[in-house]
Amino acid sequence: MLVVVNRQEENLPEGMSLAEYIGSKGLEPNEFIFILNEFVVERDQVERIILKENDRLEVLRFVGGG
Repeated sequence: MLVVVNRQEENLPEGMSLAEYIGSKGLEPNEFIFILNEFVVERDQVERIILKENDRLEVLRFVGGG
C-alpha cells in the first residue's frame, strides 16, 4: 500500500501498524512526534493505529539547543 511519509511515497505492507512502521525504521517512539493525516498521534495510540492506503504521516524530532 502507498503511504506518504515526510512527503516521500513509501510502499508498505497492508495492515502495518504505526508501531510496526516505527520499529522497522529503528526509531525510538518517545523521541518523535507523529502526525497522521494532520492529527497529532497521542503516545498511547501508537500501538492501535493501522496505516491505510494514501495515509500521510509526518515524523518529527524536536532538537533542543541553546
